[in-house]
Amino acid sequence: MPTRRSWLALLVAAGLASTAGSLPAAAQGKDVVVFAAASLKNALDDIAGQWQRETGKKVVVSYAASNTLIKQIEQGAPADIFISADLDWMDYGQQKDLIKPDSRSNLLGNRLVLIAPKDSSVSAIIQPGFDLAALLKGGRLAMGNVDAVPAGKYGKASLEKLGVWDSVKDKIAQAESVRAALLFVSRGEAPLGIVYQTDAAADPNVKIVGTFPENTHPPIIYPVALTKESTNADAQAFLNYLRSPAARAAFERQGFTVLGPGGQRS
Repeated sequence: MPTRRSWLALLVAAGLASTAGSLPAAAQGKDVVVFAAASLKNALDDIAGQWQRETGKKVVVSYAASNTLIKQIEQGAPADIFISADLDWMDYGQQKDLIKPDSRSNLLGNRLVLIAPKDSSVSAIIQPGFDLAALLKGGRLAMGNVDAVPAGKYGKASLEKLGVWDSVKDKIAQAESVRAALLFVSRGEAPLGIVYQTDAAADPNVKIVGTFPENTHPPIIYPVALTKESTNADAQAFLNYLRSPAARAAFERQGFTVLGPGGQRS
C-alpha cells in the first residue's frame, strides 16, 4: 500500500493537490491533508492560506468529486480531513470505518443552478415541465456524473421531480466533478450546465440563468469529519478553524450557507 508521502507525491504530480503557501513537491508528513469536494476550491484555498498565515502551519488540499476522494481514502490515501458535497459519501465513509464519527458535523449548504456561457441569450423559469430540451438547441447539458458525483445526483433528482429528465437524459455531458461540468460551459463546449451556485460565482465566463427550487432535490449539505487513520494533532485545530469567523466569511463570500454544529442554518 502506498505510504503517506508517496500518496501525496502522486496527488501533486496528478495536479489534484492545491497547497496553501509554497510547498515542496511532496508535502511534509506533518502538514494537514484535506480531501475536499471540488466545489470548495475557492473558499478553502482562502481559508487554508489564512490559517497558514495565522499559525505558520501548512495545509495541503486535494480537490475532486466526493466519491473519488472517499474511494482514495479507502485505498489508503493519507487524508486527515474529508469534506463531502453530500451526506451519502460521508455515510459511506462512516459505514466503512474511514472517519471518526464523533468528529463529524454538517458544515455548509449550497444551491443548485442552471448556467450558460456569459454571452448566452438563454433565460429559464425552472418549474415543472419547463422545456429544457428546447433550451439546449441541440447541444448537451453538462452535469457531474449523475450516479456518483453529488451535484450530478442532485441535478438528476431535481430534473426527475420537475418531470423533464426523460426529455434530456440522452443529451447529458457527464463530467467527473462539478468543476469539470462548469468548465464545459465556461469553455463554450456545452450551452447549459447544472452546478452549484458557488461554482457559478467562481467563474466569470458563465452566468446563472435559473435556480432549482430547493424542494426538488435533497438538501445540499456538506459534512466534514476527521479520518479514522489521521494522527496529525493539527488536524483537529484546522477542523475547528473551519468554523471560525474568518472561515465563515470566506465561505459566505463564495455563496455558501454556513450551518451550525447541529446542521441548521446559522
